[in-house]
Amino acid sequence: MQLFVLLVALLYGFSAQTVLAQKQIYKWRLAMSWPEGTPMLHNAAVRFARNVEVMSGGRFSITVDAPGRHKAPLSILDMVRSGAYEMGHSASYYYKGKDPATTFFTTTPFGMNPTEMNAWYYYGGGLELLNKVFIRHNVVAFPAGNTHIQMGGWFRKEIKSVQDLKGLKIRMPGHAGEVVGRAGMNPISIPPGELYTALERGTIDAVEWVGPANDVKMGFHKIAPYYYTGWHEPGAELHVFINRQQFDALPEDLKMIITIAAKEVSFDMLSESFYRNAIAWEEMKKQSNIKIRTLPEDVLALFKKANHELLDEVAAQSQLAMEVITSQREFLNKAKDWSSITDADYLRLR
Repeated sequence: MQLFVLLVALLYGFSAQTVLAQKQIYKWRLAMSWPEGTPMLHNAAVRFARNVEVMSGGRFSITVDAPGRHKAPLSILDMVRSGAYEMGHSASYYYKGKDPATTFFTTTPFGMNPTEMNAWYYYGGGLELLNKVFIRHNVVAFPAGNTHIQMGGWFRKEIKSVQDLKGLKIRMPGHAGEVVGRAGMNPISIPPGELYTALERGTIDAVEWVGPANDVKMGFHKIAPYYYTGWHEPGAELHVFINRQQFDALPEDLKMIITIAAKEVSFDMLSESFYRNAIAWEEMKKQSNIKIRTLPEDVLALFKKANHELLDEVAAQSQLAMEVITSQREFLNKAKDWSSITDADYLRLR
């Protein structure tokens, strides 16, 4: 009889703890890099937060703060790892100065397109490498939104040869910024909310942002009429950063909800980006002042050479960066042939 009573007590205690855990309400804050109302980017952060709240039945609510509130659009990683914010939504390549291995999880010039990137992340070991790198910064990370192929930027003057690059000031972050720097340009890192003013005042001569839907809203075409096709960001992946201690303390079901919400928003942002850019592109073509250009072959050849050299140099300096670069290169070598006889060939036939 005493054993029975003890078992009942133990079971009741376990059940009560489980119910209490399920009833606990979590209220977190998420700091994003994007200005309030930025197409796709802001939407992705808000959609992620909403999905978590709905899937958790209201147990987990997330307040999204834009730079207008936290004042540090390029310091999301620091705020999350320190615990100032439980979560963040940003691009990993903003933090190459802290850790070169973080750069390549967003994108690499002449690298993987979004389909190839997703395959690498979810089946080619990319997700494991992502967290192998970010765990050193007290952060758990998930892919959470792809911009699709980005345009090469808006230029005040047409680029006709390598000589036109010399000393040209451009906003271009990440590894691509180092590539253009080696080619003679002057890359400058500027928060998104300050780009138009910098271009207008001549602080920069050219600006790379995202694509038609985002760029037209920013008004770059009013100042710099030459719009170049992309080479540097064939599919920029954004990320949700989560403070490691906060994430580890969550119940398993909420961890899974975060995982699924991040994956869903990555797919949704890619779809929204393609749709909005296609619609915006139709409108842009009607504006005679916008001049679509592709960089000359000698410029692209110089960029490719600089890119390969820089990747080799970064790999030689950081063991983790070498692991990421090697993994991406090996997968891309396999993927590009398949992409060529499927996507590229079909687009040619269509």
